[in-house]
Amino acid sequence: MIIYVIRRAGAGAGVLFAVALIVFLLFETLDSDAATVLLSRSGAGDPTPEQLAALRAQLGLDRPAPVRFADWLIGFAHGDFGNSLISGRPVSEVLLGRAANSAVLAVSTAALLIPAALALGLVAGARTGSRTDRLISVGALAAESVPPFVIGVLLVATVSLSLGLLPAVSLLPTGASVWSRPEILVLPVTCLLIGLLPHPVRMVRAQTAEVLASPYIKTLRLNGIGGLRLMLRHVAPNAVSASIHPLAGSVVGLIGGVAVVETLFSYPGLSQELLRAIEARDFPFVQSAAILLAAVGIGVYLLADLLTLLVSPRARQVAVGDRR
Repeated sequence: MIIYVIRRAGAGAGVLFAVALIVFLLFETLDSDAATVLLSRSGAGDPTPEQLAALRAQLGLDRPAPVRFADWLIGFAHGDFGNSLISGRPVSEVLLGRAANSAVLAVSTAALLIPAALALGLVAGARTGSRTDRLISVGALAAESVPPFVIGVLLVATVSLSLGLLPAVSLLPTGASVWSRPEILVLPVTCLLIGLLPHPVRMVRAQTAEVLASPYIKTLRLNGIGGLRLMLRHVAPNAVSASIHPLAGSVVGLIGGVAVVETLFSYPGLSQELLRAIEARDFPFVQSAAILLAAVGIGVYLLADLLTLLVSPRARQVAVGDRR
C-alpha cells in the first residue's frame, strides 16, 4: 500500500513538472514579453531596441530559455516563487492572498456539492423509474445542458436585478476577508452547484441502481433484510465507494468553474489576477499559479485513490497486485 502511494505521488510530481515545462514553452512562443508590456504601458510610445534590451537584461529575460527555466524550477523547489516581473512584489504574497479567496469559494461549493450529489443520487437510484427518479434525472440533465455562464447571467438577472435579494457582483474592499460579506458567496456558489452537481448525481444514481440489481442485494432481501437497513449498511457504502472518482472529478472541475464564476461575478479570486498576469506576460506568477492549480487537482485525485483503497477491499487487492 505504501509503495502504491509513493508511486502515485511520484507520478504526480512528474505531471507537475510536465505542466511547468508546457507553460514555459507556451510563454516562449508569445510574440512579446514582460519588457515589451512594461515599456508600452509607460506611455513613451514604441520602445526602441536599446530600451528593450536594457529592460530585458534588468528582468533577466536576456538569458537563454533553459537557464531561466532551471533557475525558476530550483527556486520553486526551495519555496521561492520569485518576484512578479510587472509589480516587483513577491509572487507568493499576491498568489496566496488571491488563492485564499478562491479556496473559500471552492471549499464552500464542495461542502455542499458532495453531500447533495450523494443524497440525490442515492434517492434516485433507490427508486429507479419512479416519479422522484424521473424528476431528479430530468433536472440533472437539463442543468448539465446549460453553460455555467448562462446560469450565472440568469441568476444575476432574476435574483439580483429583478428581486434585489443579493449583490450582482462579489466585490470586496482591498485586504478584506470574504467572510466579512458572506452574501457575496451565495450566487457564485449557487452557479457552481448548478453547473457541477448533475454529473455526480447521475453517476451515483447509476451505481446505486447497479448495486440494487446485484445478486448480493437480492440474496439479502431473500434473507429478510430490507428498507433503511439495507440501504445504509449494504447499498450506500458500495454505491458511494464506486462513485468516489466521479465525485473527485467534479471537485477538480471546480478549478475551471471557479475561474468562470470569478470573472462573471467580479469575485476577487485567483482567476482575475491570473488573467492580468497572462496579459502582462508575467511568467513567474503564471507559472506558479499553474503549478498550484495542477497540484490541487492531483491532490484531489490522490485523496480519491486513498479513500477508494480504504472502503473497497477489491481496490486494495488490485493495488497490491500492481505492486507485485
